[in-house]
Amino acid sequence: MYDVLTIRKDFPVLNEVIYLDNAATTQTPVQAVSAMLDYFYKYAANHGRGAHRLARETTNRYEDARETVASFFNMGVEKTIFTKNATESINIVSSGFPWQQGDHVIVTLVEHHSNLLPWVRLKESGIDVTVVKPDIKGVVDPDDISSSINDRTRLIAVNHVSNVFGSIQDIGGIINIARKNGVKVLVDGSQSAGNMPLSIKSLDPDFFVCPGHKGLLGPQGTGVLYIKEPEIIEPLFLGGGMVSSVTDDSFKMELSPTKFEAGTPNIPGVIGLGRAVEYVSEIGVESIEKHEVSLAKETALLLAELDGVEVYGPKDRAAVVSFNVVGMNAHDVAMILDQTRSICVRSGYHCAMPSINHLGVNGTVRASFALYNTEEEVETLVKTVSEITSLV
Repeated sequence: MYDVLTIRKDFPVLNEVIYLDNAATTQTPVQAVSAMLDYFYKYAANHGRGAHRLARETTNRYEDARETVASFFNMGVEKTIFTKNATESINIVSSGFPWQQGDHVIVTLVEHHSNLLPWVRLKESGIDVTVVKPDIKGVVDPDDISSSINDRTRLIAVNHVSNVFGSIQDIGGIINIARKNGVKVLVDGSQSAGNMPLSIKSLDPDFFVCPGHKGLLGPQGTGVLYIKEPEIIEPLFLGGGMVSSVTDDSFKMELSPTKFEAGTPNIPGVIGLGRAVEYVSEIGVESIEKHEVSLAKETALLLAELDGVEVYGPKDRAAVVSFNVVGMNAHDVAMILDQTRSICVRSGYHCAMPSINHLGVNGTVRASFALYNTEEEVETLVKTVSEITSLV
């Protein structure tokens, strides 16, 4: 295990607040910020569009980041595509897949809106969509997915970890079911990438997406898309940099990943992401997972012992704990936590309204953990929530 107090020195804002909103975005270490500053101060130029020294340096650093990310996830460099977030990655797949009218997609009720709305919108194009419900703890039974497959099913889209329940889905089991039925699978790793060990080569999904700004500790505006067979997906955007030749009435696209990265990319963001992923690797994902899960389980256990507090999700959870103080609005609880103890948590629907509706509540308070959180912060959170319950 690593020294948490040493790690915290790399995240200056932690001197000001207790930051427990990591499922929305993590803090970025000074090492990654410094890498972005180096780009602006020392070699800023465009990517892949020049022969001069600054352009070469920029291109090399950008592609170095791609190699770092590909190595981190154990997936091919040519299949590692940079986007601006997981949302864009999912939309590239949903819009570029070779659909035919009458095709069928399976999603689950515990998806973030980003992994639900792009599929639901396909109904407008004649695609059938089945939404599989979880149990009350937010766990999806792979058998329910299996029983939803028909001869027109083309794709299953499922998150690895719920951003509401903290539930971990049986991705391996779902992929095995899909393989037996000739169905492709998209895995949303927004709450698992950087938070638990992942090998795309071993897991073998057809598509994998994640943002850079959560468990990978990178800056906002960065995301990753893995496509096992890039040739089957048409790019969402066309423009500069993604073509090998153009005439007045035709064009020829480059191969992946270039064909999916039209226009000037978020160069400093990708370079920062690459350095952030190196930082995560240096600490060790296994150690990070053990630390985060320990804090989450302790938090869930202690909160559940408080009178007037409801805790949601399974016992075996990832680093997410959603709860409510009975009789209080979730936003009010979050505001009190912030104003009295500088505790930053998320409140509301968490961009997952169907999940919250499944619980029969109007929102939850969500505490989510990262590698830099401490047991002392958990104790402060629980103590403050206990004090809040006395206000009801």
